[in-house]
Amino acid sequence: MKTSCKAILLVDDDQVDAMTVRRALKELHVTNRLEHVENGEDALAFLCDATKERPCLILLDLNMPVMNGIEFLQAVKVDPELKCIPVVVLTTSDEQKDKLESFNLGVAGYMRKPVDYPQFVEIIRTIDAYWTISESPV
Repeated sequence: MKTSCKAILLVDDDQVDAMTVRRALKELHVTNRLEHVENGEDALAFLCDATKERPCLILLDLNMPVMNGIEFLQAVKVDPELKCIPVVVLTTSDEQKDKLESFNLGVAGYMRKPVDYPQFVEIIRTIDAYWTISESPV
C-alpha cells in the first residue's frame, strides 16, 4: 500500500479503541503517523493550527463529549479548506439516523466498532487508491 508522510487524525475519546486502531494500522503496514485527539473541538483546533500539516485521513467516532462527531462533520464539511479531507466514521452507534446523517455530510466510509480488520483494510485501500488517482498529475 502506498503511504505518504501525512498524518492520520483519529478523533475518539476511548483509549482502548485508539489502541485498536493503532494496532490495525500497524498490521496494515501503514507508516503514516497517527495523531489522536479526544473530541471534535480538539480535532477542529488541530485542523486549524497553521503549524500542523493537514492529515490525509480522519477516523472519527460519533459519540464523544464536548463536540460529537456529527457536530464536527457539520463544521468541517462547510469549510472549503477542510471539506476535501476524507473522513471514515468508526462508531458504536447502531442508529440509522447517525449513518444517514454521516453520509449526507460526505463521509468516505462508515464502520461499526469494534473494528472489523478485513473491512477496515478495504476502506483504507479504497481511500488510498482514490487519493493516488486524484493526486496524479493530469
